[in-house]
Amino acid sequence: MGIYSNTVSISQFRISGELPDQDLFNWLQTALAGRSFKSIEQSAEETAEGWVHTDNPDYAEFTTPDTCWRDRYLFFTYRRDQRKIPSALLKSHISRAEKEYLARRPEMKRPPKSEREEISERVKLSLLARTLPAPVTVDLVWQPDKGLVTLFSTSQKVIERFEELFNKSFENLRPLRIYPYKRAFDLLDENLRERLVAVNQAPTEAALDEIQCNIWIGQDFLLWLLNRGLEGESFRTCTEGHLETGTPFSAWIDDKIHLQGGGESGLQKVAVSGSQDRYLEARTALKSGKTISSAVIHLEKDDLQWRFSLNGDMFTFGSFKSPSVKIERDGGDQISELESVFYERLYLLESGLQMFDSLLVCFLKQRLGDEWTNCMSIINAWLED
Repeated sequence: MGIYSNTVSISQFRISGELPDQDLFNWLQTALAGRSFKSIEQSAEETAEGWVHTDNPDYAEFTTPDTCWRDRYLFFTYRRDQRKIPSALLKSHISRAEKEYLARRPEMKRPPKSEREEISERVKLSLLARTLPAPVTVDLVWQPDKGLVTLFSTSQKVIERFEELFNKSFENLRPLRIYPYKRAFDLLDENLRERLVAVNQAPTEAALDEIQCNIWIGQDFLLWLLNRGLEGESFRTCTEGHLETGTPFSAWIDDKIHLQGGGESGLQKVAVSGSQDRYLEARTALKSGKTISSAVIHLEKDDLQWRFSLNGDMFTFGSFKSPSVKIERDGGDQISELESVFYERLYLLESGLQMFDSLLVCFLKQRLGDEWTNCMSIINAWLED
């Protein structure tokens, strides 16, 4: 899944550090070239990774701006190729090679350790040379004016590899995950930021502490939305973006809710699936002390709909489905068509995220204000109803 898909999974990052004063494209071209992808199809190497074109992942030479730059967006793709040999196949071939070795040495019952290691390595290299590498590509969009990178994946392994390659490619720049506390802090005005800092439970400013010690942000937000969405309440945009301030939209939770909490036998998890009416099963779990860890959120504006699975601990967006955009495959200028779809897809994606951010601000104003006690009374009464 990537930029051109109507359903994607995304993680977002703030870029720490200053961009160079020199020409942006020349700097970007040099940085990408230093870590560009090199094919291993004609070798026996096991893995390869690097940057490639988003529009054509078989190319890795960024010779002109149109290969990685559109308006205020930089865009390129992380590619990783890996050869994988099924363990049963590898074991079978090693066993066969060891038997051939012993057939030439009838006085031996088994090969020495050093010989076994050599046989194993030789067989593995032979099989790797006959195995085509499987590619994995992950698109990203970088907005230098906002210091924001959107990576089209929520896989922890992919995120770690992206961070490592980005750090190696761009000196003095670091991608920092936008987790719940950080996202909340960035969205709030000075007065509410002070209130957020006052209830921050992390002992240090380390990201891991701010994530682990402030999981209440995601838990309370999802509980709040579960209750508010049931009432069919309309919300309005209040953050920067494509939609005008005050644009009305609807938001609710449905389809799938994951809850978890401690029990006598340890951590217990509950999944509630299917369209809900009064959320009876979820309410029962909540009354027993469980909290919502993730849920599918629906957004609606006019006749357009968005849906995604929000991870409450990290605020990553899984299976983020926006209104459909089609690529015309037949006839016309394919490059112009891709560019048009690129802008339309990002417009819809960013509009969905703008509504989510507005929803989060609406929650935080209540959570950090005097209304929260009354709000929790209403929620508790609803749970007991």
